[in-house]
Amino acid sequence: MTRGPIDQLARYFSSDESRPGLLARAALGQPAPGDPDLTGRLAGRMGEEQRPDGSVGGAALPTIWLVHELLDLAPSTDSEALRRAVQWVLQLQGRPGAYGEGCDRERHTRHLCEHYLGGFFAPAPPGERLAPITLPNGKLYRAEPAARFAISCLALRGVLRAGEGERTSLRRHLDSLTSLTEQWSSWGGYYAPDLILAAMHALAAAGEQRREAVGRLSGLAAASQADDGTWANTDFFHALEALTAAGSEDALTAVRRAVPALLGRQRPDGTFGPMAQKERALIGLRALLWAERGL
Repeated sequence: MTRGPIDQLARYFSSDESRPGLLARAALGQPAPGDPDLTGRLAGRMGEEQRPDGSVGGAALPTIWLVHELLDLAPSTDSEALRRAVQWVLQLQGRPGAYGEGCDRERHTRHLCEHYLGGFFAPAPPGERLAPITLPNGKLYRAEPAARFAISCLALRGVLRAGEGERTSLRRHLDSLTSLTEQWSSWGGYYAPDLILAAMHALAAAGEQRREAVGRLSGLAAASQADDGTWANTDFFHALEALTAAGSEDALTAVRRAVPALLGRQRPDGTFGPMAQKERALIGLRALLWAERGL
């Protein structure tokens, strides 16, 4: 059922000289002869975008994404460009403007204030509006608190991948997300589903130590899936990406149920539309491969 759509994506990525193209060919087991040289060229170009302080234009989201891109190209963490980017991202913790700052009666009652949450990254000062903002996977956040929450989760994933997981401040962020999972029992309550998925993806990056929390959330996502394989009020590709990262049995079941809906979105060129075209094509490919191969 999935081999034809996978072949379409393989053709789309076969000669693509981008990071998603490299990752897609690696996932398919079909690397091109020039991929090692391409990897070096792409990493070099990305390093050229950095300021001396390690950031990309002094902006949080592009710098956070650079960490992910460099790790995708060269999993080794001894790159100077990566080291500088990670250090710049880490200093966003503890700054004003992080999710969970402040307190009022409702938030305190819900354990959603600074007395219960901590370790979040501040993607911008409190007075600077970020939303609406689109993340690299194409997910659009229109509300300011949601945007700050999601960007912090993306930053957490990046620095965990870079091997910084022993930092107390990062464990605090993970503890805060874990405590939130214990409150999330419905799809579409106080927290939007896309934030539950962002948290699940970040917790999955912590590995075995957060497996129980990831299992709770992937189970919730699977139980909340509609008959057509989609989720209400949820970005479909954001869900697929987070579930594939979760790697649990419930997540695999949900991804397999989502395959018909994914194939219904596939275009003749193998992709799934113009929004974040290559990133979503890669998300779709990984989901199809996982659905085919299993755990």
